[in-house]
Amino acid sequence: MADHVIKMPDVGEGVAEAELVEWHVKVGDLVREDTILAAVMTDKATVEIPSPVDGEVVWLAGEIGEVMAVGAPLIRLKVEGDAAAAAEGGIDEAAGDEAADEEPAPEAAEEAAAPPRPVEKPEPEKLPSPKPASAARPAARAPVPAGAPPRPEGEKPLASPALRLRAREAGVDLRQVPGSGPAGRITHADLDAFFARGPQAPARPGLARNESVEEIKLVGLRRKIAEKMALAKSRIPHIAYIEEVDVTALEDLRAALNKGKRPEQPRLTILPFLMRAMVKAIGEEPGVNAHYDDEAGVIRRFGGVHIGIAAQTPSGLVVPVVRHAEARDVWDCGAELSRLSDAAKGGSATREELTGSTITITSLGAMGGVATTPVINHPEVAIVGVNKMMIRPVWDGAQFVPRKMMNLSSSFDHRVVDGWNAAVFVQKIKTLLETPAMLFVEG
Repeated sequence: MADHVIKMPDVGEGVAEAELVEWHVKVGDLVREDTILAAVMTDKATVEIPSPVDGEVVWLAGEIGEVMAVGAPLIRLKVEGDAAAAAEGGIDEAAGDEAADEEPAPEAAEEAAAPPRPVEKPEPEKLPSPKPASAARPAARAPVPAGAPPRPEGEKPLASPALRLRAREAGVDLRQVPGSGPAGRITHADLDAFFARGPQAPARPGLARNESVEEIKLVGLRRKIAEKMALAKSRIPHIAYIEEVDVTALEDLRAALNKGKRPEQPRLTILPFLMRAMVKAIGEEPGVNAHYDDEAGVIRRFGGVHIGIAAQTPSGLVVPVVRHAEARDVWDCGAELSRLSDAAKGGSATREELTGSTITITSLGAMGGVATTPVINHPEVAIVGVNKMMIRPVWDGAQFVPRKMMNLSSSFDHRVVDGWNAAVFVQKIKTLLETPAMLFVEG
């Protein structure tokens, strides 16, 4: 038997460390080659780490939320033979150093001085072959009564990120899904079986006091979001500007374009039109398309308009970037926006696709509310928020008529953008959206 050490891999992008966001195994588990052992995060990309060999987990390096350097020991497996250990350097160096520092006991020193005695060489211990998922289920787990949860209260269900995403999209609470894998781990087959038989509704509890307190550690993307928001609010003095826009004509135009679009063209939402309006408005107020380096005291105005689109994903908020929106028409903006949104929600967006924005749009769609106060995406100096579209009565000078109205809630860095300039920028966007033909006029 030998130890095989799996180290924190180099996940690319030139990073030197990664955050441990999920363990998929525990000490004592038997794993096969390609079994997912852990998930780590670098910047906004999550990477699953598979096992390169069959073996038994004997040591785990750290706790969830811990940041570890690339190349640091992550997991130790007990494997058959010596070749696997040699491939990875054997037992991790830290453990070897600790063993070397220990003084030998007196009895051990005496035995070392005595001549060696012949002993019978024991048969090498054989690692039991990993059993199929159905056989690996802990024997102590009793049959689950109908309507009762399949695990004790408070026990976290074990499942891979991909399976958690499936369950979340289907509205399934994984605590209600029995697992057939090692240590009760939930597999895709378990989830399929759960879908096939339908969830068993638990007995409806009576009125009772709930004294439980759940502590949730901020890890992974949620921790990065928290740090980013704290930085933005602590260092940027925000000024908010809210204006209502009549988008009746724009919605008529959008419906006509979608009806006559070619099969390869994307279905247009309101965002590509807003992006084109922002590009034109930035031409008159270039100061809003900038970064402010408050430590160096330098404002960097950009010629290219790289619009970040705040997108909610199962893992949290990310901001994919439509680069050079000034060189794209509404169809091209729509196609790139659709591609980036799919990549962000599927977790396949690259670092380059999630960084480099010069101004940001945030939209909550149908849940946009009447008005919001969006937080600026540091180090940018402006963000435009899209609120819910509603039919409201509008006075046309003679009578009230129904119009499709939508508020824009924008925030600006008041250190570098004055209220007047913020108002000019938003009013230009309002004019373009209310007269959408102007979006297609160059010059």
